[in-house]
Amino acid sequence: MPRKLFVTTALPYANGPFHIGHIMEYVQADIWVRYQRLQGHKVNFVCADDTHGAPIMLKAESEGTTPEALIAAVGESHKRDWARYLIGFDHTYTTHSPENRELAGEIFTVLKKDGFIESKTIEQFFDPVKGMFLPDRYIKGECPKCGTKDQYGDSCENCGAVYAATDLKNPFSALTGAKPVIKKTDHFFFKLSDPRCVAFLKEWTQDGKLQPEVSNKVLEWLDGGLNDWDITRDAPYFGIEIPGAKGKYFYVWLDAPIGYLASLKNFLEKKGQDFDKYLADPKVEQIHFIGKDIIYFHTLFWPAMLKFSNRKVPDNVYVHGFLQLSGEKMSKSRGVTVSPQKYIDLGLNPEWVRYYLAAKLNGRVEDLDFNPEDFLARVNSDLVGKYVNIASRAAGFIAKRFAGKLSDEPLSAGRELKHKMRGNLAAPAAPAAVDDQAPSILFEVRSFADPIAADYEAREFGKAIRQVMFLADRINQYVDEQKPWEIAKEAGQDAALQWFCTLYLELFRILTVYLKPVLPKVAEDVEAFLALAKPLQWEDVANPLKAGHTIQPYRHLVSRVESKQIDELLAPPEEAKPETAKPAAAGDAPEFRLEPVEPPKPPVLLPVAEMISIDDFGRIDLRIARIVDAELVADADKLLKLTLDIGIESRTVFAGIRSAYTPKDLIGRLTVMVANLAPRKMRFGESQGMVLAAGDGNSIYLLSPDSGAVPGMRIK
Repeated sequence: MPRKLFVTTALPYANGPFHIGHIMEYVQADIWVRYQRLQGHKVNFVCADDTHGAPIMLKAESEGTTPEALIAAVGESHKRDWARYLIGFDHTYTTHSPENRELAGEIFTVLKKDGFIESKTIEQFFDPVKGMFLPDRYIKGECPKCGTKDQYGDSCENCGAVYAATDLKNPFSALTGAKPVIKKTDHFFFKLSDPRCVAFLKEWTQDGKLQPEVSNKVLEWLDGGLNDWDITRDAPYFGIEIPGAKGKYFYVWLDAPIGYLASLKNFLEKKGQDFDKYLADPKVEQIHFIGKDIIYFHTLFWPAMLKFSNRKVPDNVYVHGFLQLSGEKMSKSRGVTVSPQKYIDLGLNPEWVRYYLAAKLNGRVEDLDFNPEDFLARVNSDLVGKYVNIASRAAGFIAKRFAGKLSDEPLSAGRELKHKMRGNLAAPAAPAAVDDQAPSILFEVRSFADPIAADYEAREFGKAIRQVMFLADRINQYVDEQKPWEIAKEAGQDAALQWFCTLYLELFRILTVYLKPVLPKVAEDVEAFLALAKPLQWEDVANPLKAGHTIQPYRHLVSRVESKQIDELLAPPEEAKPETAKPAAAGDAPEFRLEPVEPPKPPVLLPVAEMISIDDFGRIDLRIARIVDAELVADADKLLKLTLDIGIESRTVFAGIRSAYTPKDLIGRLTVMVANLAPRKMRFGESQGMVLAAGDGNSIYLLSPDSGAVPGMRIK
């Protein structure tokens, strides 16, 4: 039976454009949703802008506009970027909506009626100049623990201490510089410490809805005791006013997740569907994709609010880690970032990013690394050198020799076709028309459908990609073995050539099904190229192209990434050049200058190691080796299996160079190996030596001898 899925990502805050971390989360959720749809499941995939809070109000004020105008402009930029990265939301909305106001009020009212809302008088800092209570991040002062100056009102960046804003020494307002005063105010609190909440959360968070590392972290919070949650902010504030409490507003983190429901409600009602009836269906699964920085809100407050307002609780909360750039934490101010807007503006293909992120993503909560050199190598090797290469190698023959028509013989008739054709061969030495392997390679590629599907379901996208590229290597190897370019030269072998190229295109079609969640636009182009009657679904893995089918002329599907494009993307913005001074006219805006960005750091060069004697060096037997074969290692994303000729014998070596080299690029190349290194048993086999490479921790450079060297020569 088709599943019914309600899927969301975290709501982006409406005070600025997306960063690359946002794009990673949207791509992760989008791939998972597209996979579900390929399986025939029914999905409502929605999002919204998180539009409330003091930062929105204050930014709008600083820009001389209204909060409504600010969030509208930012919202348009978000919609544009979602579309540019092929994020297939069914509906995007805003938390500044009548639906959100209505739902927040309803949830608050039910919680209050059932004893989960309590009013308390508290003390807070008040800015007498600005005339407003100050959120913690708008108060600065000296850390009460270590005395460090200019620290925020919730934690110290120097010693890591966490404290109340009222504990700061010599506090001042970050908005006006004024010394804040302490004033009393009445706030509503959600009683998260209520035994009913605690009992529910201990059950809900430990029954498999969360990843193990998330479940364990939440259990630490539960065992440490939960504090009641202040859900109130005082005017002036841009948000939703609390029913029956003039001048009091819901804290943004109360109404933001309710925005998931508000967006769904707006979407369903536009389609004429009943929102309450939909969520009351026990078959509907509610799924959230979020980052690890907002676990507390989504695994404690949010499910408890839903449970005790008599609403459906989430079925799963999927958490991902952060995205780093070449091992460094992203920082726009230090130039350690990848701008998703600049990426598109430079004309780079969004599906390159989708593929690269998919190849890195998994079902765990771990930080990922965006390495520009790895990005270039992986996209060019996998998408261009392996995947589309299969289609380009076959399509030319089909177009030029057969007017786009595929073989009239079904692919399953390979063995019979071979026997019919052999009678036409001019000489016994001529190549067989159809190989005995043909049905078996087709079976092999199809047999990966279930394992790849399981990886998509578990969000193990990296594993799915590795399996697909393993198959791409197998298919390219098969093409190399059959040599269709030689069959094309043989008289009377047109039928064999047509059959082989039809087989290659069928194998390519199956790989396209496997990659469609990641590369939706490429898949669409393939569907047009193959002139398919309907879009590909997962079940079509087993539904081959029809005999005699006519395809369209081939057009290049994916281009290569050029290193200069990456250089442009990562180039820091130029420092604004000062212009000749001129008198300021009345009403002129103040001069704006970009702050200089820290230049990229040079590679780290390690100091020379401890000295050794010439005798020590003489014990190492370094030999010239020729790489006669290279292949991927299944389930090992860093290794290549190399077969080396060292003149006197052949050796097998497993080398961690996969991020920099493709198997096809290495075959025939000379390199240097340690020939007398003791063999090492690995789970993939025995490694009988080591090839030598240089690197700085990010890049890998395989060593090569000068011309004239031959396998077996010893290096002295």
